Amino acid sequence: MLRSPEQEALRRPLLELHDALLRLHKVLLESERVVYERDVEPIRSPNHFFQLLTSDPWFAWLRPISQLIVAIDETLDDDKEGLTSASVDAVMRQAVFLLIPAENGGEFGERYVAALQRDPRVVLSHAQVAKRIGSGSTQT
Repeated sequence: MLRSPEQEALRRPLLELHDALLRLHKVLLESERVVYERDVEPIRSPNHFFQLLTSDPWFAWLRPISQLIVAIDETLDDDKEGLTSASVDAVMRQAVFLLIPAENGGEFGERYVAALQRDPRVVLSHAQVAKRIGSGSTQT
């Protein structure tokens, strides 16, 4: 699909945020896996880990990040409406709300802050996402 320069300019920050969120999600999964294996039980296989990710309450707090990644995918793939500055800004606001845990509290906020405090890899990945959010707004 051929896109105008304006469309490409709108897509770029979302693609960068998407990539940074994927890296953050992966780091959070690895970090939570270590804690789970320390505190609960060893994870026996990749299939066992997948089952835990999809059904164990221990990992449920990570789902909002997965949902945000899906929302970005859907925004990028919206051929019917087309990408607009309003749709980009809406996703950026969703990312800000999600990843500023001191303001949103709840289980996600508490677990996210704990991950930030225990794992420097999470801090670095969070910083990359925050950088993308800060540079991605289309409002002046």
